[in-house]
Formats: sequence, structure tokens, C-alpha cells
Amino acid sequence: MGLTDIVEYLTCPVCGAGFDLGDRVLRCAQGHAFDIARQGYVSLLTGSQAPGTADSTAMVAAREAFLGAGYFGPLAEAVAGACRTGAKVVADAGAGTGHYLAGALDRLPGAVGIALDVSKHAIRRAARAHPRLGAVVADVWRPLPVGDGTVDVVLNVFAPRNGAEFARVLKDDGVLVVVTPTSRHLQPLVERLGLLSVDESKERRVAESLSGHFVETGRSVHEFGMTLGHGAIEAVVGMGPSAWHTEPEVMRRKVMKLPETSNVTASFRMSIFQPAP
Repeated sequence: MGLTDIVEYLTCPVCGAGFDLGDRVLRCAQGHAFDIARQGYVSLLTGSQAPGTADSTAMVAAREAFLGAGYFGPLAEAVAGACRTGAKVVADAGAGTGHYLAGALDRLPGAVGIALDVSKHAIRRAARAHPRLGAVVADVWRPLPVGDGTVDVVLNVFAPRNGAEFARVLKDDGVLVVVTPTSRHLQPLVERLGLLSVDESKERRVAESLSGHFVETGRSVHEFGMTLGHGAIEAVVGMGPSAWHTEPEVMRRKVMKLPETSNVTASFRMSIFQPAP
């Protein structure tokens, strides 16, 4: 079970104490208990407050299909390559299906991974993404159920950023890897299908969200072409933010009007941050 590998790094969201792993339960020293789902993940969400926006079952299925086909393979390689050599604990904040975290763990044979996502549908998939990965339902906007200074690398791929919490869980010499789409991402589909475009101020907002907690030490753009058929186009649209604003049948009709295959650009900005001194 992946949780066995990461339980020592998790903290109770109620009181902050560490956990012991029991028979399908995590229990802290104060007696707070959280059941482990039969799929191997645990939800550490608490309270009645609605969590942040969570990917739906359909979005998760689309993401698993598209990423599983290898279309974003060059990005997964770049993310894995950005992880610090010798890292022992990698946390992915907004892990989705665990695709990028699993790729990083493949590069780091001695490391364990903590997948954090607010979507139980995504975390259910992440729980089986890699044998050294533990999957936790958690809201990135709230305090993370991870101990202070326990993580070597935090991954943040197309996900919300909580600068204060990322800085808290990272070791002093830790690394934060942030990936965001550029304005060229998924061209020419953005215009042809009326997809949401990337905000021109995205880069500035990323910097502002981490200001005071991190210093940027590296930046690179990763861009490559993809040849996508109708099914792959539906999947890449269905796994992204445009899925929240478009009826699937309406989008399917638009996609079917495209040529049988389309040449599409994938374009991402990857920034490397270290905790501010």
C-alpha cells in the first residue's frame, strides 16, 4: 500500500499530530481517525466548508486517456528531470491522476511520492499510478496535511499555488517546480473550438502567488507538436478548464467538423523556485 511509504510525513488536519497506520485507518495520537478507502487512498478533508473546484469523473477519465497515450510525454520528462537528484520525498500539489509524480518517481528510485488533490475521482486513479506513491484527498488552498520541512520537491503542474504552504513543507534546500501553459498552448484549437485562452497576465500572477516565499532560479519553455484525431481532441478539451464551460455534446459536434487529424501545439512554461532565504 502506497500510504505505508508516506504515513510518516503526513499530519492530522485537525490537530497537526503525526499518524499511525492501522487496519484501513490513519489515527493520530489525539485519536482523530481517517478511514482508508478500499482503493488505497485516504481523505484528509475536514469540516463542512466546500473544498476548491474538484475535477469530475469525466474530466479525470479524459485526463487518464490523453496522458496515458503519451501526448504530453516530453513535458513529463522535463518535470521528472527538474526534480533534484537524490530527492527522497516528492509531493505533487494538485496531482490529478498522479501522471507527473509517477514519472518523477521512475527517475528517483529511492524516493516516495505524496499525491495531493481535492478530487477523490483523481486521487482514486493516483493511488494506483506508482507503487511508491501515496494518495491523499486534500485541498491545496487549505493547510496541507504534510509535516514541516519534510519534502525535497514540490510539483505544481496546472494547479493552484499556495506559496506559504509549499514553503512550509519544503526542506530549506528543497525545490518547487511549477508548470503553466503559455498563450500558444493548444493552438489552433483554441480559436477553432472556442476554448478558454491563457490569461496574458498568467506569468505575473504565478510570481505574485509565490512572492515572499520563493525565489525563481530557473525558467524554460517546452513546446512540441502533436497530431491529434477527434478522440484525442475531445480528451484534451475534456480534461482542461474549458470542460467546465462547454456541454460535451456541443463540443463533440464542433470537434467532428475538424479534419480527421489536426496538428496542435503543446506549449508550457516551467519555473524552478527555491525557498526564499
